[in-house]
Amino acid sequence: MNFPENLKYTKDHEWILVEGDEAKIGITEFAQGELGDIVFVDISSEGETLQSEEVFGSVEAVKTVSELYMPVSGEILEVNPHLENAPETVNSDPYGMGWMVRVKLSDTDQIEGLMSAEQYREMVGA
Repeated sequence: MNFPENLKYTKDHEWILVEGDEAKIGITEFAQGELGDIVFVDISSEGETLQSEEVFGSVEAVKTVSELYMPVSGEILEVNPHLENAPETVNSDPYGMGWMVRVKLSDTDQIEGLMSAEQYREMVGA
């Protein structure tokens, strides 16, 4: 299982890639594996400013629907347009083309409260 070292992780299985005062957010390889085949990504929060741990959307898999939580506070600048027609990209490339949203960070200090790859790997028992 892949746990990229350049990402931070949450207990809810989201990852965040910080790029200055912006970041991309998605779900981890572990999460997509647990969910199974993803058939729909529902994110209608573009343009909204949300707080850490608020729901920003959901993913629907063959066997379940799971909510997506903000790892940090910020404004949702963009929803990945690729996922509308190809939600299965979250399964095949969760850390690349399968990203969910791009956000403008409200407080970069919140990043320090997230897990490292090693801490996340220990949490999921991998």
